Amino acid sequence: MSVTTIYRARQIITMNPSNPTATHVAVREGRILGAGTLEELAGWGEYQLDETFAEHVLVPGFVEAHAHAGEGVTGLFPMVTYFDRPLPDGTISPAVQSYEDLKKRLTEAREAMKEEPLDKPLVMLGFDPIYFKDKPRLTAKDLGDACPDRPVFIYHASAHVATVNTRMMQISNITRDTLTEGVVKGPDGEPTGELQEQPAMSLAVTAMTLLGEQARSTAALWNFGYAARTAGVTTVTDLAGSLVLGDSVDVWSGIVNDPAFPARVCSYSLPAAIGSGGPSSAEEVVATIKALQMKRASAKLRFPGIKVIIDGSIQGWTAKVSWPGYYTGEDHGIWVETPERLAEMLLPFHKAGINIHVHCNGDLAADVFIETVEKLLIAWPWLDHRHTCQHAQFVTSAQLRRMAKLGMCVNFFANHIFYWGDEHYEQTLGPERANRMEPCATAKREGVSFSIHSDASVTPMDRLHVMWCAVNRSTHGGRVLGEHEKISAYDALHAVTLGAAYQMHMDAEIGSIEVGKYADFTVLEGSPLDVAPEQIKDIRVWGTVVGGVKYPNPPKAAS
Repeated sequence: MSVTTIYRARQIITMNPSNPTATHVAVREGRILGAGTLEELAGWGEYQLDETFAEHVLVPGFVEAHAHAGEGVTGLFPMVTYFDRPLPDGTISPAVQSYEDLKKRLTEAREAMKEEPLDKPLVMLGFDPIYFKDKPRLTAKDLGDACPDRPVFIYHASAHVATVNTRMMQISNITRDTLTEGVVKGPDGEPTGELQEQPAMSLAVTAMTLLGEQARSTAALWNFGYAARTAGVTTVTDLAGSLVLGDSVDVWSGIVNDPAFPARVCSYSLPAAIGSGGPSSAEEVVATIKALQMKRASAKLRFPGIKVIIDGSIQGWTAKVSWPGYYTGEDHGIWVETPERLAEMLLPFHKAGINIHVHCNGDLAADVFIETVEKLLIAWPWLDHRHTCQHAQFVTSAQLRRMAKLGMCVNFFANHIFYWGDEHYEQTLGPERANRMEPCATAKREGVSFSIHSDASVTPMDRLHVMWCAVNRSTHGGRVLGEHEKISAYDALHAVTLGAAYQMHMDAEIGSIEVGKYADFTVLEGSPLDVAPEQIKDIRVWGTVVGGVKYPNPPKAAS
């Protein structure tokens, strides 16, 4: 008979309304036998009592329903983020808060590559010009001053924009005659070095190839798992995967199913892979996903659905927003997918029972997705689809009411409140719309099942910080953005556990601590329900338990 382990904790928050708290949880064969008192659980028979968490708080394993395997690439390239950036190995990349700092970091990176061939691009991650509102937009010339001889590719934090130097434009044949949408040109008609959205960035072939190679590397995949463990995440998504192509499935399967890998992974493929070396039609993608679900899925690796991107980013002025448009600056809104063909494109997946998640930063994009889901349901009724509007940054009450009636879910990018809230208030959206950003309270009032996310690597995966954002709604400048959209700590915890599990059709397996579910726990040094709301983000994560296996975080390095 399998061994039963009973863990004692200072407090166990189950997120099971019929049994909300416990002192002990019993685990057998990687699943939960029950949560309650020691006396109650002893009825399962002989057991081993584990006191590891006697002074800790257990909550259901955090679920990150919108992240990217690219989080594992942080640390493999120099980071130039405006805020200090945690890396998967537990170290911190210092902030870059001036163009002088950026050029210094670029010079250091150039020196570090001096033994590399000069045609190898210098790639840096995490920059965002919106923080430098008193400076001219970063250009190729700015980068060329610090690195004139090597191609440079600065990938912005949003992952929707990049800035390259003149050398990169030369080897990529980006000129005044380039017609690709997203190649920004100055008043003189010459390209400035800014490339907006995937078609334009893809012109910098050498840099995008290098990024892709690193994103698929074993080092990046292991880093992805380490980043999840550090954040207390037991189930993490790669919400823009390419496993539908099939060339990486063996690698992913080998790593994620390794007992040492500290998380479950859900891979959502991009059907945009159609015609780029993979399946040649939506129907072939459907067949590939179904085959993956039947033959390659495991307890730790799943293939729940697809992800589609239909617009850009708000801070890049490339999201599609409705009247009256952007508050300041020039509207560069881009339809990544044609709205008129979205329903036709998604129907094969919907009919096959494949969960659909769509990136909608702007409210106009959300409108298109809502209308598309209505068309899909008329064509092919499905009562439990849980199609999810991702980001949904400033959706309206009316849009949320429509989502509720259609059975849609929403996953809010809560971290935006802290990282870009001031910029949205002052530059992109203006005060009223910025105050309704990430409207969790309205979603709850209107009956829409929601979760909140980090979009890692766009922001760090830290789930406690995401919760803190939704509860406090504080920007990096200290402004409270939308007092009436604050939610309770309990609702925020629900959003990063059961709420996230539900939209991936996994709420019967994860998301709460109750009998029959996987023994996935986040181990904390304090309770997010008991500390002051402003202290939620400061709770230390001991590590995780996944399927009954402990994954402690390494000790913090001395500062």
